[in-house]
Amino acid sequence: MTQEERALAFAALHRKGDPIILYNIWDAGSARCVAEAGAKALATGSWSVAAAHGFSDGQKIPLPLLVEVAREILAATDLPLSVDFEGAYSEDPAQGAANVAQLIDAGVIGINFEDQIVGKSGIHPTDRQVARIRAIREMAERQSVSLFINARTDLFLKESDETRHGDLINEAITRARAYAGAGASGFFAPGLADADLIGRLCAASPLPVNVMMKPDAPDVSTLAAAGVGRISYGPFPYRAMVAWLRAEAEKVYGGGGK
Repeated sequence: MTQEERALAFAALHRKGDPIILYNIWDAGSARCVAEAGAKALATGSWSVAAAHGFSDGQKIPLPLLVEVAREILAATDLPLSVDFEGAYSEDPAQGAANVAQLIDAGVIGINFEDQIVGKSGIHPTDRQVARIRAIREMAERQSVSLFINARTDLFLKESDETRHGDLINEAITRARAYAGAGASGFFAPGLADADLIGRLCAASPLPVNVMMKPDAPDVSTLAAAGVGRISYGPFPYRAMVAWLRAEAEKVYGGGGK
């Protein structure tokens, strides 16, 4: 398939009530493994990619290296690839769009793009994030690629008290609608795990809603019934793999840390 055909095929997999499931990867080897398991598309997780290459999360992995990782994944499989691109390595709309263009040039057909201010504690005002999304969409249109912009809100991740997530749902809906108007393709709400709140968001969002699977999240069938269009696993596959590797290594070295 051409890049544009992969982009359209990826978008078509986002169906309310019949979600695409993305078991997040971090390099070419993990990509091939997940592809061979039956995945229809691939998506990286920023935390996992950074950790696998010796960096912490938060745009610490150099942009050229991240682009090269994307190229290696695309060379290893022929599946559509979405890259978790955090804040596009710039708060400036034009520069962020130029950075996304590097991924498009590599063959990527989708990105996660978050509204937190990377490296700081706050979230971009809605109008500022709208301008950033719009710049990316306009750039992608100039490239003639139907880039899937999965617009992520960090409202729920920033609020560790899940009993207060209900107070945030109206703002999340407002952002979903604004991001849709700016050209986003999906709406990602990591950290939200209450099935009723997820259902409210799915019902009100003009975009397919992405939920991250985590230990306290509802199961896939419950999320599908709530209207979710995309389920991803974030850093958890990498963390599970590393935990297994550490445990096996400790058997060899006796757990002595030497």
